[in-house]
This record gives sequence, C-alpha cells and structure tokens, in this order.
Amino acid sequence: MIPDPVLLDAVHPTDYISAAGRPNPEFRERLRRIPNGRNALGVLALYVQTIAIVVLAVRLDNWFVWIAAFVLMGRAHAQFAALMHEAAHRLLFRNRKINDFVGRWLLGFPSFTPIDAYRRGHMAHHRDEFGPDEPDIPLYRGYPISKDSMRRKLVRDASGRTGWKLFKGLLSAVRSENAPIRFQARAIVATQLALIAIGVALHHPWVYFILWLAPYLTVWRVINRLRSIAEHGGMQRSKDRRLTTHTVKQSPFSRFFVVPFHIGWHLAHHVDAGVPMAHLPKLHAELQRAGYVTDGLEYRSYLSLWRRLASGASLDE
Repeated sequence: MIPDPVLLDAVHPTDYISAAGRPNPEFRERLRRIPNGRNALGVLALYVQTIAIVVLAVRLDNWFVWIAAFVLMGRAHAQFAALMHEAAHRLLFRNRKINDFVGRWLLGFPSFTPIDAYRRGHMAHHRDEFGPDEPDIPLYRGYPISKDSMRRKLVRDASGRTGWKLFKGLLSAVRSENAPIRFQARAIVATQLALIAIGVALHHPWVYFILWLAPYLTVWRVINRLRSIAEHGGMQRSKDRRLTTHTVKQSPFSRFFVVPFHIGWHLAHHVDAGVPMAHLPKLHAELQRAGYVTDGLEYRSYLSLWRRLASGASLDE
C-alpha cells in the first residue's frame, strides 16, 4: 500500500506550493479564510434535508420509501460527521463561540459525538499519524487484509454489532468520574431524548428509532469504516503526508454518499489541517500542478482502493 519512492520525487515549486509540498504563506492565508455564509447554508441545508427525508417517509409510507430513507439517513450521519469534523478543527465559523455551539449542539450531540473529546483525539491524529498517541489505529491498522476479513468487518458494521458496542460505551460514560466526559455523554443522551420527545409530540415516536438510531448503528458504521480505511488504511508513520494518507479521485457518487462537503480531498487536508473543506479542491489542484500529487499516487476510485485494501492474506480476528 505504501507508494513507490520514485513517485515522491517529482515535486517542483510553483507560485503557490513550495518544494516541500506546502502552500506558500500568501496562498495559505487565502485558503484558510473560513466561508461563514457557505457553512451556515450547509448546516441549514443538512437539517432541511434530514427533516424532509423523515417527513416523506412518514407521508408516503411504503416499503421502498422506508428503505431509501433508512439508507439516506445513514448518509445524513456522514454529513453530520463531516460538518462536526470541520467544527472540531474550528473551521466551521470564524467566531469560536458560534463554531463550538453549532459543533456541539447542532452537529455533535444529535449524532452521538462528544465533540470536545473527539477534538482532543483528532488533533493527536494530525500531530503524528500512526504515532504512539494515534487514536484511530483500530480503524485502519493491518491493511491490506483478506477479503474474508473485510467481509466480517463490514457484516459486523451493517448488522449493528459495531455500533451497539460503541453506543454502550457512550451510555456508560454518563456515569464517568471525569466531569467533562460525563457532561458530554449526558448532553448527548438529553439531545436524543429531546428528539424522541419531538417524535412523541408528532405522534410518531418510532421514527426516531427507525430513521435515526438504527441508521447510526448500521449504515453509518459501514460508511465510516469505508471512509476511514480509504484515508489511511495500509499506510505508515512519516513526515511525508503522501506516506500516511491516501488520495482518491472524487466522483459525484462518492461525494454524495461517502465523503460529503469535500472531506474526500483528505491528503490536502493533512497537508494543511487549517484549510476549510470548501477550499481543499483548490489546494489539491495546486498540489497536482506542483507534482506533489501525481496520477501514480492517486487511486482512480474508492472501489479500486477498497479492493486493494482487501487484497491481503492476513488473518484479522
């Protein structure tokens, strides 16, 4: 999975990218401007879309619509996670109080994420991918794995076993002796109870469990694993981000379902974690122009990368 060293030697400085593959100060300053209005519309659109899926499922009330809604709500969790990730980096809004409020109460807590704990772990991830403090190793260590091992992992995710294990951990945190952890866990539970109460008030209490909790435990777990291993599976610890992070061509389908809000330009994100997602395509294009990203380094699709990640012979149980 590690790129051939020959593919790493073609970098040449441009007006925007240095020989080390980093944006120069002026370009970096432009890239780091947070698009407040665009992000606000993104959060609003996410809520409108999520509510619309639920309303349509209830009103149309046939099995095809319910199945489609179930899958789309798994995608909604991916969208909540992407915007929560942006808030964790404090790149959602320039005003820190607004950024953290929206990140906690409108994105993180509704989607079962204690964002402050997530932020601490995620910053450790960015400081040293695959280092001793890397929190996400369980998601992408040991690749490539066998097809059977990949199948077992995805079945555990799709059947809800992975999600239920994580959900039980969240519930146990409600009684944690650590005050910040306890507060976040209780805030998440309170938010879920509020969502259930809304369903009860609208005479549809079961909708929460079918179209929010269940997709989180199943569809979202599959999406999250596939996205995570596509970011770092089979890579290694290095100061060169091309050895720690995959780069994949972005198709309309993958951007719709797996990597919304430009989060799929993940190598660019690791080159400069202070660049908002909205500007990652621009940074990625300049990295290509400078030879930091080449066709030989970039997978043509997520499917081709997932096949490579499941091409090993290791036993993983």
